[in-house]
Amino acid sequence: MIAPVVRHLVACACGLVLVTSASLAPAHAEKTFKIAWSVYTGYMPWPYAEHAGIIDKWAKKYGIKIEVTQVNDYIEAINQYTGGKFDGVTSTIMDGLTLPAVGGVDTTVLIACNYSDGNDGIVLKGKGKTIADLKGKKLNLVQYSISHYMLALAFKKHGVDVGDVKLQNISDADFIAAFQTPDVDAVVAWNPAYVELKKLPDISVVFDSKEIPGDLVDGFLVNTKTLNENPELGKALTGAWFEAIEVIKGSDEKSAAARKYMAEMSGTTVESLNSQLETTSFYEPAAAAAFSRSPELVTAMDEIRTFTFDSGLMGASAKTKDAIGIALPGSTLGDASNVKLRIDDTFTQMAADNKL
Repeated sequence: MIAPVVRHLVACACGLVLVTSASLAPAHAEKTFKIAWSVYTGYMPWPYAEHAGIIDKWAKKYGIKIEVTQVNDYIEAINQYTGGKFDGVTSTIMDGLTLPAVGGVDTTVLIACNYSDGNDGIVLKGKGKTIADLKGKKLNLVQYSISHYMLALAFKKHGVDVGDVKLQNISDADFIAAFQTPDVDAVVAWNPAYVELKKLPDISVVFDSKEIPGDLVDGFLVNTKTLNENPELGKALTGAWFEAIEVIKGSDEKSAAARKYMAEMSGTTVESLNSQLETTSFYEPAAAAAFSRSPELVTAMDEIRTFTFDSGLMGASAKTKDAIGIALPGSTLGDASNVKLRIDDTFTQMAADNKL
């Protein structure tokens, strides 16, 4: 968007005031940034923040413009960010490593947004089943995503061999449709599809992310170069996010309207959305900053990079899990000369200190 021009008035000798095309001097154009989101309970505050004018409010505060776009497929949204179409994207912290960072795009986790506390799970056809009953079954999931990592954690926790299950890749947009076909025995899904799958007859939830609280963390990714050159983008996005979260967590009419809008945007009912929000643990600013600095996150990122390397996701040239550096506040995992993923507490701490 071009800002309104500054009109210079030129007084002529005849006493008339004229404005000529030569006297038009455009003001400094706003920088425009593009961010993307996909449908998941923990990401729905972003479209609400756009709808409510919260993003515009914070963007104007810092003299920029932020465009918000929905991408129907989760992985595709991250791929488009990796390809340079967007400056920021909703993603789990893990997928920030396995996709853009591995792809060579230096990426910063601007905000630790929330973690799944029952928003993800494994659903198997048949009543009274356990995770051991997955042996020999066809299991659909978004391969090598956070779902795949959760599956690895679930199998490790319950002593199941991943080699005993036949994995089939799927888009998150097809969770429900695929599960209802005869060719699929089980699915690893996230909300809102997960909550709908649990309502189907003759099924068993054999694993739920409540068993691993704090391990499946969602963040907001921003291109590091773009962020470094435009810190106002980080301030605006962080301020908008936490303002939206404050509204959503409320109990007034404004909160009810926000939840209604998010339900509509995610294709579900308000009642269903409310149940999903109960299993989504949103961080307050101080908690988000503290989590980004925590020893627990260092441990989690080490496990994630181990999974990434062992799954062959770091590429043929990677000889060890240290091939790609992950910078955290106060420490670096892997190659410090090849850092491609950065966990940043700067902006969340500013939010906690009311300095945005």
